[in-house]
Amino acid sequence: MTDTDTDTDLAARIAALMPRAKDDLAELVAIPSVADPRQYPPEECRRAAQWVADAFTAAGLHDVHLARTYDGSDAVLGHRPPPPGAPTVLLYCHYDVQPPLDDAAWTTEPFALTERDGRWYGRGTADCKGNIVMHLTALRALGDDLPVGIRFVAEGSEEQGTGGLEQYVAQHPEQFTADALLVCDTGNAAVGLGTATTTLRGLVNVVVTVRTLRGEIHSGMFGGPAPDALAALVQALSTLRDPDTGATRIRGLDCEGTWDGVGYDEQQFRADAGVLDGVQLTGTGTVADRLWARPAVTVLGIDCPPVVGSAAAVPPTARARVSLRIPPGTDPHHALDALTRHLTDATPWGARLTVDPESTGAPFRAATDGPAYQALDTAVRDVYGKPLAYLGQGGSIPLCNVLADTYPDAEIILMGVEEPRCLIHAPDESVDPTEIQNMAHVEARFLQTYASRPRTR
Repeated sequence: MTDTDTDTDLAARIAALMPRAKDDLAELVAIPSVADPRQYPPEECRRAAQWVADAFTAAGLHDVHLARTYDGSDAVLGHRPPPPGAPTVLLYCHYDVQPPLDDAAWTTEPFALTERDGRWYGRGTADCKGNIVMHLTALRALGDDLPVGIRFVAEGSEEQGTGGLEQYVAQHPEQFTADALLVCDTGNAAVGLGTATTTLRGLVNVVVTVRTLRGEIHSGMFGGPAPDALAALVQALSTLRDPDTGATRIRGLDCEGTWDGVGYDEQQFRADAGVLDGVQLTGTGTVADRLWARPAVTVLGIDCPPVVGSAAAVPPTARARVSLRIPPGTDPHHALDALTRHLTDATPWGARLTVDPESTGAPFRAATDGPAYQALDTAVRDVYGKPLAYLGQGGSIPLCNVLADTYPDAEIILMGVEEPRCLIHAPDESVDPTEIQNMAHVEARFLQTYASRPRTR
């Protein structure tokens, strides 16, 4: 049998597994596995973890079990030994999801898989339960003919960023040792374009508080000379962006980097991001420059009196949550110091400002010249008929840096089903089922092709 015949048979097996993949995803989406006990019962995350453990046990992995990590979440771990002389591949995913945010903004129930216009909707359909189903489909299609060793991990608190698995890996490195690490929590640049993510932005999140008065005072009696804490906060935050272009401008940070990988068409970006007609994009340079090569600041939320119910009073205090995404080459501690100094210097009227760090994560850049990337390129060409594309990612996955530091000889590949139309983290998250099918085919084909590559350990 030729390689073409083998791949045709593999494609047919994966296509036949797609109804089961849809049923699996429906069961997973129905579990509201938000790893925040303030919003959802922790039992839901444990239920999702057990579902994953049972499914991968049935798919042929050994000793699949739940391991409690240092933030209280459960990772699902399993393995399958390699055939003699074959390499080992680690498969990563996470079963926790973002909260729905605003149920009213969803067209359909967030925790019920709904098919509409050829896509499957529901929280986690793409990020990252779609990737769990992709792994399952690839393993089921290969069955007993699995040509490599497998290590498997499903994280339980990735969306919360509390670092449980990162600490667990550092304490138990022998449980994750592999020649290639497939971190499946990203996706293709567009449907039908097989892509590996080679860079990730890092992250600095802070809470900024401004205080000006001992308490609320009547705006009619004191407004004017009395310093308004909310106005002071708004003025300080406004200095983080260029007043004309909206580009991020933080003193002490390089905000003019350039991206040399695949680009991002501006009109496509506007459509993918849902930018309203007539509203300009912020920043300068190409869209790819702004997304993947430069710092980007976002005000995620503000605590202040709401419009409905607000009184005629001068606000004595105001607070904001600020997120700074940073590109490879920028140290997160340096970025935190620069952001803190900038906001401190920009706060007007002697108002008292405090900056409380919330979380940081280092950016990541993958090396792409090894045998795993060669095997992935072969798999992508077989499935999509095009060479492997490379792009950056705006999100951060702190685990990647831990893996890179712990296993310096292993190749790290970021891939998955999360293309731009998925709207991950937003209302009406969805996945294109053809991406689950094709990326499961890519993964299975990669495992076949990589089996003949030399081991790095």
